[in-house]
Amino acid sequence: MLDLVKLSFRISSMSSLTGLAPLEAVLFDVDGTLCDSDPLHYDALREMLLKIGFNGGVPITEEFFIENFSGKNNVDTALVAFPGDLEKGLKLLEDKEVTFRRLAEEKLKPVKGLDKLTSWVENHGLKRAAVTNSSRVNAELMISKLGLSDFFDVLIIGDECERGKPYPDPYLKALEVLKASKDHAFVFEDSFSGITAGVAAEMPVIGIATRNPEDLLMKAKPAFLIKDYEDPKLWAALEELDKPGADKLEFLDKNI
Repeated sequence: MLDLVKLSFRISSMSSLTGLAPLEAVLFDVDGTLCDSDPLHYDALREMLLKIGFNGGVPITEEFFIENFSGKNNVDTALVAFPGDLEKGLKLLEDKEVTFRRLAEEKLKPVKGLDKLTSWVENHGLKRAAVTNSSRVNAELMISKLGLSDFFDVLIIGDECERGKPYPDPYLKALEVLKASKDHAFVFEDSFSGITAGVAAEMPVIGIATRNPEDLLMKAKPAFLIKDYEDPKLWAALEELDKPGADKLEFLDKNI
């Protein structure tokens, strides 16, 4: 029975990516996808919200943070904190981001297995983009702290697009800049809004369950979920994508 389960997830994950061959590009979210940054955002935001008496002065829970703030663009986040007063909300976020950057300088760590995956991407000569709803200064700090400043070909910021995630605009802009086809690219994302954006851009999205609940992520319809970049499901899919004739296996999607 265990062997059948292993075969099932191997076929499921492989069939999600084999139709992309020959692969051209891999697109990554930043927060929660490259690094486990959500706890730092949570701590920084909780501190700022306490100062303004949000929620009657009761500290927000991590579950409240995930449901209301995680993965959202700055405008949506600001309006949760100050409904109807965008200016005040954005000022709060500016102060929160200062605190976040201080914490990131001290505590930011990569998602497990990231080095292995980035080496695979480099060894295959693939184009790569970082696509995020974070501010540019935050994204550049995180990417630098992870030693990936020279890894990415382009950094796309949601607030610099007409619409940020959960709309597909940031991912579509990344494909345009990379001169890559959506039919030969896939996405790594850790949030509901991010997965929604990648799916709306008509690319397979591999969801990373670093912090967000798996049942919530599955509602956004990722190709499959992984725990981190050492997950066997990921490497089963990449192994099949590497095999000669992988582009001929798209029929599996229709026959499994």
